[in-house]
Parts: sequence; C-alpha cells; structure tokens
Amino acid sequence: MKPGDLVTLGMQNGVGFVAAAHAIWKLGATPQPISFRLPQGELAAIADLAETPLVIAEFTHQIGRPIVSADALLASSDDDSDLPDAIPPISKAPTSGGSTGRPKLILAGQPGVTPAETPEAGGFRLRPMETALIPAPMYHNAPFGMMMQATALGAHVVVMPRFDPEQTLAEIERRKATWVYLVPTMMSRIWRLPEETRAKYDLSSVETLWHMAAPCPAWLKEAFIHWIAPGEVMELYAGTEAQAVTIITGTEWLAHRGSVGQVQIGEMAIFGEDGQRLPAGQTGEIYMRRPPGSPATYKYVGATAKTLPDGWESLGDLGWFDEDGYLYLADRRADMILVGGSNVYPAEIESALEEHPAVQSVAVIGLPDEDLGSHVHAIVQARSPVSEDELRAHLKDRLVTYKQPRTYEFVDEALRDDAGKVRRSALREARLKAREPA
Repeated sequence: MKPGDLVTLGMQNGVGFVAAAHAIWKLGATPQPISFRLPQGELAAIADLAETPLVIAEFTHQIGRPIVSADALLASSDDDSDLPDAIPPISKAPTSGGSTGRPKLILAGQPGVTPAETPEAGGFRLRPMETALIPAPMYHNAPFGMMMQATALGAHVVVMPRFDPEQTLAEIERRKATWVYLVPTMMSRIWRLPEETRAKYDLSSVETLWHMAAPCPAWLKEAFIHWIAPGEVMELYAGTEAQAVTIITGTEWLAHRGSVGQVQIGEMAIFGEDGQRLPAGQTGEIYMRRPPGSPATYKYVGATAKTLPDGWESLGDLGWFDEDGYLYLADRRADMILVGGSNVYPAEIESALEEHPAVQSVAVIGLPDEDLGSHVHAIVQARSPVSEDELRAHLKDRLVTYKQPRTYEFVDEALRDDAGKVRRSALREARLKAREPA
C-alpha cells in the first residue's frame, strides 16, 4: 500500500471499520468502502476498477488480489513508530451501481485532511462535543461522510453493528445521543414498533436528526417532526457527486410539505427533454452544477456523467421547483413508468402503500402491457397478513386510477437495504426474465 492508492474496505460497522479507515488515511491512501456482503463477481469488478493493492475484509472469495482481515494486519505488525506525514489526494471513493447495475467509483474531489485546529462546529450541525449515533452501514456514502465529519470534530461517535429499530431507541437513551443519522427505511421500522415500545425510551437528548439517501413518505416525515420536537428533523438532497445540495428543516417542511429544500450549495435547475430550462411548477430532469470557480467535486471511474452545456450535470432524478425555490422530487427517469401516455412515479405509489399498517416495504415497477404500454406492478413485503383487495381499497381514495397497481406480488425478502436503497431495475429485469419461455 502506498500514498495515492485506493484501498478497498469491506468491513461490518464497528470501531474496527473506523480505525481501518483512519489507518488508510494516515498512510496517504484512500478508503474505498464496499458492502461486506458483496458476491465474488461484484467484489472482483470493483477491486479491478479501484486497482486496489489489497482488500481489507473477512471475505473468502478468490479475486486474484490479497484479501486480508483487519485483525490479521494488526497481528502482522509490531512497529509503533510514527509514520511520515502523508496527505491522501482523495478523501473517499464510494461505489455506486447506478441505473445500469454496473459498478462505478465516485472519487471525491477533496483531499483527505482534517482541520489543523478543531472548529466550534462543522457541517451537518455537528459540534465537537456531540454524541453522534450512526446505525446506517458506513459503506454507503452519507454515513461514511458523517463519520468523517464527526471524528474530525472530535465528537463521540456511536456506531451500531447493524440496525435494529428498538435497539436504536435504546442506544439514543443510553448514550444520550444529541445527533442521529437515519434513512427513511429505518424511520419506518422504528415508527412501526408498537406505540408502547416507542414510549419506553427517552429521546429528549436528540437535538438534530438527519435523514437522506432515499425519498421519505410525507406521513412518516410529519410523524417524526412532531415526535422529535423540540429537536430538529433535517433533510438533505444531493448525490455522492456533491455538485449541489439542498437542505430543509422540519419547521420549513411543514410549510412546504414534500419538499427537499432550497439549494444551499451550488446550483440546480429543471430541464425538459429538449434541453430547455423549465419554469417553476413543471416537472423535468434535475441538473446540477458546482459553485462558479470551485474545483471539481468528484471524478467517475467506470462511468461518464450526463451533461448539458455550461457545466450542468444530471444524476437522473426528476423533480420541480415551486415559486419560492423549494425543490420537490418526482423519481428517477429510469424508474418512471409510462402508462397509456401518462407519467407514473413509483415513489408516490410506494409511499401511499407504506401508509398501510400491514406493509413493511414495497417496490413499484412497470411491466409490459399490450394495451397501455406498461402497467404498474407492486411488489409487497408484508409485516402481517394483508390481501390484494385490502391494498386496492386502501389506495382507492389516495391515488388516481391509472397510478394504482394493476398487479400485486407478495414476497418474504426485504426489498430495501438498511440504507433504504431499492434496485427497481434489477427487480424488473428478474420478472421479465421469469416471463420468458423456457
């Protein structure tokens, strides 16, 4: 391992993960975090993209590169002398499957440095003496970045090995956590706990609760805003690419229900399919660009950005701005379903279905339809018995007819990971393949 290397890090959440990341930075190299559950083929593809000298993980896969556990690395070293100063040219290199399903690396545009003196506060409303609870998997960009910020500030970071809804509440009470990071899937699982279970735990220490990484259903967001008060529920919308950022407080959200906030860093605008900028109130593709004169915020390895002239870049999301400059998300263009000429956005339907108390999670996809071109298909993971007729009745007064699923499928497996991510394209591809004649 040498300065400038990307070092693939596939460990489960824990102190060891944080220590390994800092050891990599100390050597002038860059942590390249991945899921500790990756199959062999995906691990090999990512390691090849990163050209990593080794993988720090517990994998038993054979990928033609060294795979070494953190414990084995510690056991092989007895040298406690200081290392020479080295600054990683890239602070982090998270991965993304993107809409194509092919992995890509997103190299951060900033070097791996910390402040020479501890500031009074950092980003994300973090302060040096915060007790920050992170139950989300740190191989995802947002929790990894939160960990970076918190440790750089000298905050007390509590990392949970895996998310458990009641245990998260117990940790908040036990640690008197002042700052918490969740994703909407976690929020939903916490809120679905019996009311008497939620009421057992004292959350009065929480001053800031952040959520991001996936759309949050309006009913769930509102529930948390009123529950966490007087603490503030914060939301951020951006990509790992970090060209631009919107932020909204819970107080603002109540006045702009459904919004992800106003642009705080960089610029965002809505463009139509013809490449023309759209006015407020019209849905189109969200394009971003970094602040004028600022350095590049990222670099892709294994992918190419979708661009327009004048530095505008798209991550594939759709949305619209209101007259006050608040952004509202529709969905990803790749996930949008065209039903008889009408645009249908899966996240809207998923949000409506997840309001039903029997629904654990749901993914909505479009399947081919001879009459309409596509029809809406809902894949439902239930927490308790529920029928298709009950779900149809639930949606009857919530969604216009063409948005209501024509077909339902009930599954036992989780549809979203702990970071709230769902791969609709993979779910759709699997169902199309199952339809093919043997």
